[in-house]
Amino acid sequence: MKAWQFTHVNHPIELVELPEPTPRQGEVVVDIRAAGLCHSDVGMLEGELPGLPVTMPIVLGHEIAGIVAAVGSDVARYRVGDRVAVLPLPSDMQGAAGIGRNGGYAEKTVVHESFVIPIAEGLDFAQAAAGTDAGATSYRAVMTRGRVSTGMRVGIIGLGGLGMTGARIAVLAGAEVYAAEPNSDVHQAALDRGVKEVVSDIAELADRQLEVIIDFAGVSTTGAAVAAAAYGGRIVQVGANRAKAEFMLTDLIQKELEILGSNGMVLDDAVGVFELLNSGQLTLMTSEIAFEDIGEGLERLRRGEVRGRLVAVVSD
Repeated sequence: MKAWQFTHVNHPIELVELPEPTPRQGEVVVDIRAAGLCHSDVGMLEGELPGLPVTMPIVLGHEIAGIVAAVGSDVARYRVGDRVAVLPLPSDMQGAAGIGRNGGYAEKTVVHESFVIPIAEGLDFAQAAAGTDAGATSYRAVMTRGRVSTGMRVGIIGLGGLGMTGARIAVLAGAEVYAAEPNSDVHQAALDRGVKEVVSDIAELADRQLEVIIDFAGVSTTGAAVAAAAYGGRIVQVGANRAKAEFMLTDLIQKELEILGSNGMVLDDAVGVFELLNSGQLTLMTSEIAFEDIGEGLERLRRGEVRGRLVAVVSD
C-alpha cells in the first residue's frame, strides 16, 4: 500500500510502499477514506514536540476516518464494512495511530478497537476525520472545561479551525457568543455560524460581561482575556503559540477569575462532538486535498497558508 513515512527530523515525509497491515487480537484494519492534517504533525517533523512518543520510521496522521476492512479475533463491536473514525486518545499515546504507531497518511491503518468510534451513514468522511481531533478538542474546551451552557455570554479568541468549531459548539449550547479574530476574512463565516459579534481584539469586548473566554490562539492573548473577563469569569487556554503568558494579578484576584488549561480530548468529548456531527448540527470548516498532496499540504500548514482543517481524501 502507499504511505507517507516520517523517517527523521527536519526531513520531508516520503511517499513509500509498505505492506498492508493485518489485525491482531482486538484490532481492526481501516481502509482510510480521509485523514486530517494537524499542526502537531508539523511540530513532530521539525522536532518541536519531544514529549510525544514517536518512534521512527512512522506514518503520521492521527485524524482518520474510513471503513473497516478486517477485524482481529475477539472484536465484537465492529464488522467489515462499518463506517468509523479513529480517535487519537491521549490516555494511550503509544497505541494512538499516527503518534505511537502507523497512522492515517496511508491507504490503510490498524488500531485497537478501543480507539474506534462509529459514524453515521450520511456523515462525510472528511468531516469525520477532522472531528476526531479538531472537533473533539474544541468540544472539550467549550463544554467540558469551559462548562458553557444556555444563556452564558462566551468569548472566543481565534477563529482558526479549532476556534471556529468552538464558536459553533458554544452557539449550539445556547450561549451568546462573541469572537475576537484579527483576520477579517473569516468574520462573516463566524457570523453565519451564529456568533453575535466579531471584533479584532478581545479587549473590544470588555464591556460585554463575558462569563467564559476560550483562547484558541495563545498569542499574547491571555492577558487581554484576563482583562476582558467578567467578575467570577472563567478563562480556558487552548492555544499555546507562545511559551509564556503575562497578565495582571490584580485582575485575577479582584475579579476572582478561574484560569483552566484544556489539552486534547477524552472519549466522552469525542462522543459529544460526533453527536453534533452525525445529526448535521455541526459542520467543520475543512479544505480537501488529494492523498498524493499530503507532503505539500504539510508544507502549506508550516507556512501558515491554511484556513480551517486541511483533509486528505483517499479515492475509492
